[in-house]
Amino acid sequence: MFSIALSIVYKTHFDMEYVGWCMLLGAIWMLGESKLRQMLVPNASVLAAMCFVVILISPIAVSIYIDSIQGGRYTRVYTCIEALAAVNLIVCTSLQLFGVCDYIETLPAGQGMLAVCCVVVITTFIIDIIKHRALGYRPEMVAMIVALVLALIEAASVYFVVTMSGLFIGIGLIVILFVNIIVTIKRISEIEYKRQKEESDKLRNQTERVSLQMMKTLAATIEAKDDYMRGHSYRVAEYSALIAKQLGWSEHDVENLRNAAYLHDIGKIGVPDTILNKPTRLTDEEFAAIKSHTVMGADILKDITLLDHLVDIARNHHERYDGKGYPDGLVGEEIPLSAHIVCVADSYDAMRSRRIYRNALPDEEIRRELLDNCNTQFDPQISRMFVDMLDNGMVVIDEDNPAAQGYRDNAAIESVADKFISEVMKTMSSQEKADSVDYLTGLYMRSRGQQVIAALMQDNDGCLAFIDMDNLKKVNDVHGHKAGDRALKLIGNLLAKETENETFAACRLGGDEFLIFMPYSDRASVESVIKRIFEGFESAREADCEIKEAALSAGLCMTTKGAMFESDYTKADKALYYVKQNCKGSYFFYEQLLADNKENTNLSVDLRNVAKLLKESGSYTGALDLNYREFARIYEFVNNVGDRHKHNCYLVMVTMNTLPEQLADIEKIEKALDCMEQSIRSKIRKVDVCTRYSSMQYLIILFEPQENQIPNVMERIFMHYYELCDREDFKPQYEYIKMTEPK
Repeated sequence: MFSIALSIVYKTHFDMEYVGWCMLLGAIWMLGESKLRQMLVPNASVLAAMCFVVILISPIAVSIYIDSIQGGRYTRVYTCIEALAAVNLIVCTSLQLFGVCDYIETLPAGQGMLAVCCVVVITTFIIDIIKHRALGYRPEMVAMIVALVLALIEAASVYFVVTMSGLFIGIGLIVILFVNIIVTIKRISEIEYKRQKEESDKLRNQTERVSLQMMKTLAATIEAKDDYMRGHSYRVAEYSALIAKQLGWSEHDVENLRNAAYLHDIGKIGVPDTILNKPTRLTDEEFAAIKSHTVMGADILKDITLLDHLVDIARNHHERYDGKGYPDGLVGEEIPLSAHIVCVADSYDAMRSRRIYRNALPDEEIRRELLDNCNTQFDPQISRMFVDMLDNGMVVIDEDNPAAQGYRDNAAIESVADKFISEVMKTMSSQEKADSVDYLTGLYMRSRGQQVIAALMQDNDGCLAFIDMDNLKKVNDVHGHKAGDRALKLIGNLLAKETENETFAACRLGGDEFLIFMPYSDRASVESVIKRIFEGFESAREADCEIKEAALSAGLCMTTKGAMFESDYTKADKALYYVKQNCKGSYFFYEQLLADNKENTNLSVDLRNVAKLLKESGSYTGALDLNYREFARIYEFVNNVGDRHKHNCYLVMVTMNTLPEQLADIEKIEKALDCMEQSIRSKIRKVDVCTRYSSMQYLIILFEPQENQIPNVMERIFMHYYELCDREDFKPQYEYIKMTEPK
């Protein structure tokens, strides 16, 4: 009965390994009937009788055991055998107890029941072998077949060889016992390996989820530093998910794409903020740094295996369908589908978002861009499908609550990660702000200041003023750099006082140059601010004899809301150059250069105004304050003029025009102007004179040329310029007028 109870317990709660111990008890009891029992327990008549009980309950134990290892496929058949064996056990035991028949007399019934069990077991084994279901329990099946054969031999031999009673069944049960021990050890090893692997996978997944969350938090925090990029990654992720749903992706794949797209720009962590937020056009070197963010992003994410598409998206979302993208120049289907999706989503959000250098594009223009760039920048199927989604109002996301998306697991850990990353980024942001301030003047340094001013110009009408301190070098040479620093600090304090209003901004461009933006749409208000700055500087200069030689000059340009920073910066710079060459210590509006003759081109107006002002500048009297080299040049100039009898002179203006589709930055302008200066100096004669008029223009005085030869002279200059500067960002042009009439 103990075997029955143990088998039932096994069947309901325990693993198969416990059956081995049940069989061990059966083996002991069967050995009690054999000759070996006399060596173990002499005169154990009760133990000897138990061999009959084992024969009666063997069908029950065998059925439970075999049913378990076969996975319950034949439970109904084995249940019938168990029921019949149980009834046989009860009947035989009752007859034994009441003295009607002993176990020996009822033994054929038990043996018959065991034979039926053996036939059923063998039959199920054969069926499983045919259907290839026996692979999972082959050791147990072999052991059971051996035990059943021995049991049948035992059952048959009791009628012929009494001295071997119990030996065969005992051996069979021992075989099952050892096979089960071996299988148990193997399965315990497999279970332990599986458990360790599950724990390892769980730990890795948890680590990757936390790493992923920290990266998402870091990406969001970095975006938060720039008002124009805030929420960009979230929106790209949501647009990408909408496209994937429209393509019929599963929810699991859509969620994976959403999380992967969120990190598409993670590589921008390695790009300096001065490049990312630069308001003017990037140089080739700066653009190369921007392009490197795809490779850096893929390298950062390469060990994250929790999400599909992660590395593909980070590396390839700037690849183009026509193969002109970066970093690898992939073409068409070579680009992963996930990267095609994110490319469209990224471009759409970039076009509909404001940037420091432009406003958001109208919906119709965005739609036209998406369609016009099919088969070039975008995958044609995805871009056309996305346009259809726009037309049908399907591109709608919750932009007000991005934090509620994508943060579903490990809430406590992710909260800690968010807090940690936020604190780190706050510290970095504070340090960055400290590094972006000029300690001498207290104003923004060039890069940060240009960003702030460009942002204010997007939201306000106003005036951009380019201020230069005159004679700073003389102050430094005569009175030392401490005096020069005091002068710089003075103008810094004056500008800082004006910028206490948040809509004002000022920065030190470098050296003795400053830039200030004033949010006034009328010139009178602007002039009042400039006069206040000039008067404050003049008053402080008079009180400090060491800086009395210093003075201020300013070029001003009125701006309109949403104006391009680079264009107005160049205009203010041009006005400053005019002041420096004509009336130092004052200010001048760029618009004044255009006031006299509005129907003419800007170039003609500039040239005529310059000619007029040069004629009205008057004559010099007394000794000029010149150094030796300047005097020698003037002497040679006067000599040559005398030799040529003051024949016709022409004033020529050379202007470096930017192409309509190009936006040149200040560094490129300076490089181009340097090349033009070299060309002019090398191609004009000794009797000719040149000077730089503004950041984009040169003036040349040609002495006694034949008028029909002027185009040839300018062509030589321009050809030499193109040899020195192979860039195509600028197109030089010229105009000329006659300065004097021949006598």
